Amino acid sequence: MSSDLYKGYRGPALEALKRFGVGVWYDVEIDSTRGTFQGIILPRSETADDEHIVLKLHNGYNVGLAVGTIEAVAEHGRREAHYKIPEKAFPFDPAKPNVKLLGTGGTIASRLDYRTGAVIPAFTPGELYGSVPELADICNLDTEKLYGVFSENMGPEQWRGTAEAIGREIAGGIDGIVIGHGTDTMHHTAAILSFMVQNSPVPIVMVGSQRSSDRPSSDAALNLIHATRTAAHSDFAEVMVCMFGPTSDQYGLLHRGTRVRKMHSSYRSTFRTIGDIPLAMVDRERFIPLRDDIKPRRRDRDVTVNTSFDDRVSIVYYYPNMKPDIIDSLIDNGYKGIVIAGTGLGHVNKPLYPSLKRARDEGIHVYMTVQTLWGYVQMYVYDTGRDMMDLGVIPGQNMLPEVAYVKLGWALGQTGDAEEVRRIMLTPIAGEITEREPHNGYLIYQGGIPEVEEFISRFKK
Repeated sequence: MSSDLYKGYRGPALEALKRFGVGVWYDVEIDSTRGTFQGIILPRSETADDEHIVLKLHNGYNVGLAVGTIEAVAEHGRREAHYKIPEKAFPFDPAKPNVKLLGTGGTIASRLDYRTGAVIPAFTPGELYGSVPELADICNLDTEKLYGVFSENMGPEQWRGTAEAIGREIAGGIDGIVIGHGTDTMHHTAAILSFMVQNSPVPIVMVGSQRSSDRPSSDAALNLIHATRTAAHSDFAEVMVCMFGPTSDQYGLLHRGTRVRKMHSSYRSTFRTIGDIPLAMVDRERFIPLRDDIKPRRRDRDVTVNTSFDDRVSIVYYYPNMKPDIIDSLIDNGYKGIVIAGTGLGHVNKPLYPSLKRARDEGIHVYMTVQTLWGYVQMYVYDTGRDMMDLGVIPGQNMLPEVAYVKLGWALGQTGDAEEVRRIMLTPIAGEITEREPHNGYLIYQGGIPEVEEFISRFKK
């Protein structure tokens, strides 16, 4: 048997494959002390242990079987998998709206490399149509791969390039734009695009997925369908994030780009509108607006694209016993702006005060947000807050910390004048500052409490 049939296997696992006369991509039935499993033997990661054989079960999930538990293996043929999805030419229908899908990377445009065990950004946007043919029922879709990076590698260069691409597409007459993006920093990009691209006449819809396309529980296809429908047919014209609403596949939610945040590392319903309510619900048939201030679609092509950005800005999450050298190091390294995520109403400890005064004296712009996420900075309430304002720290109202961070970088890209920066920062541009938090803008139910459990039981199947 050729050695390429043992990809990634070594030690006891390799010996077990040889003993039973099977290898990678064999369709097998394995009897073990823990039950019977049917599936295809997958390659192992080059860094994986040598004690397990991995199967892709017929239901699509993977399972690792310890070699010491395997009693018998029955082989039913060999079916080597090919994970490259062919790109398809998108059918054109002059009666349908035209949508542009801009790809940046992320899980919605990824595949699993079984050799390394990594999920890599390898699918082009065109391949997404190959896996989601329903898109042809929605619109005429054109695709462009701007970047192929995980979202942690998105930054000012990619933000500028994406904003400029959006501007070109709007000028060219596109009816809507979808941006495929990794979920980890999607809320950062949604926020900065809300400042870099203002007064858009068409929907700009960011979308990703929590689970890669090779998994049965993937949310990639449905999120993409919802986002594309929004771009093609909704009457909404602003930067939005479109992701799962409930944990099921009932509908998606459209979140305003400056009030949305990823709130769970793996949950499919990870994105929440913070301190407010989402813009709308979307499913395969309809849109249900939840607010009356959504910016409407327009027929003109008037849009303002301003991609100036100063990346000498940092965000600092305050913690007890933080040392002043954290602030001093930013000053010493030439940073021009600092956003602090403070405790409670916007507080830090007194040992930081001399460094904050130094930042003020050296012309560094310092803004306070709250690490609670929900609620407003209220630095007038306690002496400590008033003392910090005397040191030049400016309350950031109810901007989310990440939103204040990208807005400050954008503001410093426009001007270095302290008063003008302050005016820009404290003037709402894209809903990043709200006049008040609605009564239902903060809803976090604590599980385990009888009345909450009774409420949940009405919906849990």
